[in-house]
Amino acid sequence: MAKLYFNYSTMNAGKSTVLLQASHNYIERGMETYLMIAQLDNRAGEGRVGSRIGIGAEADTFAPSENLYDKIKARLDSGPCACVFVDEAQFLEPEQVWQLARAVDDLRVPIMAYGLRVDFLGELFPGSAALLALADEMREVRTICHCGKKATMVVRKDENGQVSRSGDQIVIGGNDRYVSLCRRHWREEMGDTAQP
Repeated sequence: MAKLYFNYSTMNAGKSTVLLQASHNYIERGMETYLMIAQLDNRAGEGRVGSRIGIGAEADTFAPSENLYDKIKARLDSGPCACVFVDEAQFLEPEQVWQLARAVDDLRVPIMAYGLRVDFLGELFPGSAALLALADEMREVRTICHCGKKATMVVRKDENGQVSRSGDQIVIGGNDRYVSLCRRHWREEMGDTAQP
């Protein structure tokens, strides 16, 4: 039975690595997969899912407002596909998450989405909020804070290494811009400025 999975975490937890390994497992058993990544995230190259440990794979890209049900249906019409993988799922629009759910239900293909749960201010990304609401199963990909506790939050640093306490929700970056922390250390860094 096909399901919509949401694998979430903070930055640098290895979500893309887990995605690539899961896809490889299908391929190793003679099954094809379909990888998608947000068009705006080209850190590993245009149309490429990449992990900071150095592995990667070619992927199709999705753009805002693009109909993902139609995209997945076209891929399935072109040949067998055992599973769809979506990287950087936090950049999905809520309507696109509904399209993924429809693809699972109507096209009967499992979809595994990987992404961030919250942004640097501790707010849910719209795509992540929709996935938390609609996913059949959710799995946390864990990483740790510098103190050894589970990291659930992330801070964004500017070009001078100072913590940003405001700004656009989406700024593409990696270890150079983002640091994963436990909630206590995130609060210390942010000065509780993100609380209502």
